[in-house]
Order: sequence, then C-alpha cells, then structure tokens
Amino acid sequence: MIVLSASNLTKVYGTDVIIQGADFHINSGDRVGIVGRNGAGKTTLLDMITGELLPDDGKLFIPSDLRMGYLKQRDNFDSKATLMEAIQEIFEPLKKLEKEIAQTADAVSNNPDDERLLHRLDDLQQQYERRGGYTYKSEIVGILNSMAFGPEFYDKKIETLSGGERTRLALAALLLEKPDLLILDEPTNHLDIGMLKWLEQYLSSYKGTIVIVSHDRYFLNQSVNRIFEIEHHKLTCYDGNYTQFAAKKRQIRDAQLKAYENQQREIARQEDMIRRMKERGTEHLAKRAQSREKRLDMIDRLERPENSQGRMKIEFKQDFQSGSDVLLTEDLSKSFGYGSERKTLFEHVSMDIKRGEKICIVGQNGIGKTTLLRILLQEISPETGRVKIGHNVTFGYYDQGQLLLNPSNTVLEEMKETYRLYTDTQMRSILGRFLFHNDDVFLKVGDLSGGEKARLSLLKLMLGGANTLLLDEPTNHMDIESKEVFEEALADFPGTAIIISHDRYFLQRIPDRILELTPGGMIEYLGKYDYYMEKKARIQSGKKYLEEMSAKPETASGASETPLSAEERRRLNKKAEAEERRLARQKKALEDRIAEMEAEISKLEAQLCSEENRTDYELLAEIGKKIEEVKKSHEEAMENWLVLEESF
Repeated sequence: MIVLSASNLTKVYGTDVIIQGADFHINSGDRVGIVGRNGAGKTTLLDMITGELLPDDGKLFIPSDLRMGYLKQRDNFDSKATLMEAIQEIFEPLKKLEKEIAQTADAVSNNPDDERLLHRLDDLQQQYERRGGYTYKSEIVGILNSMAFGPEFYDKKIETLSGGERTRLALAALLLEKPDLLILDEPTNHLDIGMLKWLEQYLSSYKGTIVIVSHDRYFLNQSVNRIFEIEHHKLTCYDGNYTQFAAKKRQIRDAQLKAYENQQREIARQEDMIRRMKERGTEHLAKRAQSREKRLDMIDRLERPENSQGRMKIEFKQDFQSGSDVLLTEDLSKSFGYGSERKTLFEHVSMDIKRGEKICIVGQNGIGKTTLLRILLQEISPETGRVKIGHNVTFGYYDQGQLLLNPSNTVLEEMKETYRLYTDTQMRSILGRFLFHNDDVFLKVGDLSGGEKARLSLLKLMLGGANTLLLDEPTNHMDIESKEVFEEALADFPGTAIIISHDRYFLQRIPDRILELTPGGMIEYLGKYDYYMEKKARIQSGKKYLEEMSAKPETASGASETPLSAEERRRLNKKAEAEERRLARQKKALEDRIAEMEAEISKLEAQLCSEENRTDYELLAEIGKKIEEVKKSHEEAMENWLVLEESF
C-alpha cells in the first residue's frame, strides 16, 4: 500500500533550483534514508512532505487520515513546563478516557443491572486497551531512560535543558506518539553509541513507515531498506541499505562513463574517416563521406555523466618518517577540581603505539579523551605517569571545536598566517581543492559553517607535513561524501594516526586497533568496530555470569553449596579437556587455511605483476577481484583465529 507519492516535485528559490522533477513513492512499512551533500535539498524535501513548504511545481499525494510525525516540528514545548508535563501532554486523550472509564464504573456500581452502562464500560475498556492505556506509563519511563532522562530530570523545566537534551526529548516525544509516518531529520545528533544502538533496535520493530535524513552511514545500514539520493537537483531511488546503494551507484556511474567514452571513441573514429574521405577529393568518396555524416548526425549522443559537485582533494603527506616507536605512555592519570569536588577522569592509562598504526580511541562522553590527546601533545601534564615520544615524531592536531582557528581572520588570511611562503594565487588554488572558490576565500572564519571550518582545519593539517596525526572527532560536521574522501586519504597516509571517534562506520573501516578509555585504564581491542562490540559483549556476559555465581545463596552454616563428588569432578574435567582439544583442532585447521590463503594471495599477486598479463585487462580485473575475495576471507579467518587464541 502506497502511503505517499510525488510527481514532478520541484522547488526553486529565485534562480536557484533546489529539487527538480522528483518522482517517487513510499510504501507502507518502508524504511527510507535520504542522502546527499550539505545543501542538496534534503530538509527542503522533508518540509514539502510535511506541508511546511509548498512545491513550485508537481504534486504530492498523501492520504488525509495519515498521521505524520516530524522530529524538527516536535521542539515546540512550553518552556515553563516540566519534562514530565511536556511528555504527558501526548497522552491527554488517554487521560480523558481514564476519567470517562472511572465515571462509567461509578455509574455501574450505583446501577449494577443497567445493561447499557455495562456495555458502555466494556467498550471503553476495550478502546483503552487497544490504544495502549495499560502500557503507556511504562513506555514513557522506558523511552525516557533510553534517551538518558532518569527520574532526576522529570521535574526539570524545559527552559533549563541544553540544546542537545531538548533534541533528545523531542525524539522521545515523537517515538511515544507512534505516528503512521515517522520523519527524522538527523536523529543521531547528540546520541552516544548506547543510545544509537537502542534507537536502531526500536526502529527495527516500529510498525509504521520511516523516512530518515542522516549522514551516519552505519545507522543507515542498520535502519533503512531504501535510499533516496538528491544530487544535481535530481532525486534517484535505490533499493537496499547505504552500502548497497553506494555499490550500485558506483556500478551505474562506471557503466555510464564507459558507454560515453566508447561512443566518443566511435564518433572520433567516424569523423577521422569522413575527414580522410574528403581529403581524397573523389566524387565516390565524397558521397560516402556525406552518407557517413548523415548517419553520425542521427546518433543519439550520450551526455557525459555529471561529476560530483566538487570533491575535496585530500592527501596527507609526511615531511619525514618517524622512528618505529612513536608513543609510549605508562600509568597516566588525570583529575580535575579541588577538595571534595575533585574528580578523577582516568588512571593507569598505558599505551604503546608504533609507526604506521591507525588507532581509534572510544569511551563515554566526559571520560577525558580530549584531555588524553592534550597530554600526548604535552599541552597539559598528567597527574601521574609519563609520556615518551619517539625519534623524529612530529604532531599534527585537529580539534573538534576548531578552537585553533582565528574567527576574525578571513579564510585566505588564516592560511597565509600559517603558510607564508605561498603566494596568494597558489593559496587560492589550494583552497579551491577544499571547495573554497572565488569570493569564499574572503569570508570570515567566524562566519563559516561547521562543515566549512572542518574543511579549513583539515587543509591546515594536510599542509603541515606531520608524521603523527592526533584527530579529535574529525568526521563531525562532514557530509557523507566528505567523510569518504577523508577516510580514503587517512587510509593512504603512511604515518601514524590516533583518532577519537564515535562514527561507527569510520570505526569499522579505519583502525588497526580500538582503545577504550575507562576510569580504570585503557582496554585494547585488536580489530574494528564489529569485533570491538562482539568482544565487549562477551566480556560483559562473563562478568554477569561471575556476578550471578557469586550471588548464589549460601547454606545455613555460611558455607557454599554442597561440593561436587569425585566422580562429578572427573566428568567435568573430561568434558573440559574434550572441549579444549576440539578448540585446538579448530585453531590448527584455521592456521592451515590461513597459510593456504596467504600462499594463494602471493600467487595471484605474482600473476597480476606478470609481464605476459599486462595487456589482458579483463584477466587483470578478474585476478584483482579474486585477490579482494581471498583477502576478505583471510581477514575473517584471522579474526576467528584471534577469538580462539584468546580462549586458551
């Protein structure tokens, strides 16, 4: 069943076309993700769907009884109301129904033989049950807790909440309303990893239809089954999650570009033949040339596929290589405050980072991740412990607040202040690579958007030539395209990178190791995000088991439960030994398979470099594809081997 459709939808501001000729439909139960670069028109599309904006052309078809909820529209709370009062307003119809049920029940108690009243009470109670009357109070508590609003927030005035808290409250209110069509504009802002996981699980079981605008690729992968992309003022629909969309888009663009290039080669060949025929000057060849020209004019010429609307061109280079040992920390700790107000952020933090590693640091908000980076930069001193910096190590630092930029400078002045040897022409050319074109270079840094400040900070970092990058939430404020360009540049960087990030797609793609900062020290995970979450879940499960075992009731004499008999102990020991042998066999088989795959990769790479295969492009592409497949299997096998290795 179609819940919404659009035909030739167009929106123009003056001479600026935002969206032109968009045709799409959304079915009941769809999970649609809307993607596009900043300023492409994603929010404009949502505003037209919700009726906040009228299209300049085209039509939207929306059923009159469709209940629609829009995240951006929800932040219209009464600032003088308490948090709980604002939430309970949503359930005012249920409260009226409760009063009506109570009044009818009183009437029945006074007239127990009145069948009309009995039927009325039964109808009201069934209606109350259907509308969630018996569960809504527990739902309120559950959703508020998931959005980090415990009982201590219930009596707080809305006006005292921060911007991030109001956004989370708006999202909680919208989820409690349960509209038929749930529209979310950047719902992952201000949510930590725990909240994101809860929201993904909630949306997966949501019974209505969902439309989401987001730059969070991992969230899109978990939450949507269709992608609408807005690019060059056009809307294109794709089936699948974000990863599937990205692969399909690349395939389509590659096919379009190949078809265009093939046609251009054929046109050039025909034009060359026509020119040579005319040069011969014979009547017969002149007629043939004329005939070919007519056929050439009748060709339906393909347009060259449009390039992306400007991509940043980032390449991090190191002026010189560092030593093998980059950073060593031993038993670092840091506290803030005085006396009874003193708070320990972290202690016992030890790390050993080698040249070329890409390390991601994660941890709860407020745990001290940025403080740790500043200790590594030696901007502040630790309370205890020491930092040892390796030979020839030079640092480049990206701070998430862009506080290192001077807001009173123009963009050009900011760059020239740091890099004086470049001429204005050279610097404007470099700024153009980062999408600062024409008069953009004369904008004040303080007037730039978050994304523009991020680009400027990255450019300064790129020109710095440092061999060790310290990056604090670098993908914040970036659209998806900019994130992907940045990730590619970081993956190709030959130096070392230490990155604080909550971007789960980034965490799944970049790090060699993930380090989790906790109050008691640093926990190391030898893998990417999925492995980190899997290993963390196993650790937590083991802790829970130990807690349950230690909480078992003791006997009346205070001793533990009856000890096992000798026969039972032998049986359990045999079972444990059998399990250990099974794991050892599995580990040996994996080691053999890993060795085989490494040999196969070496063999395929030798074929790829073989002189006799250099001109066989189809074979080279096939070998390259096979190498990628084997490498992926090799990586999975290595992760499984690590899990088994840690179990011994």
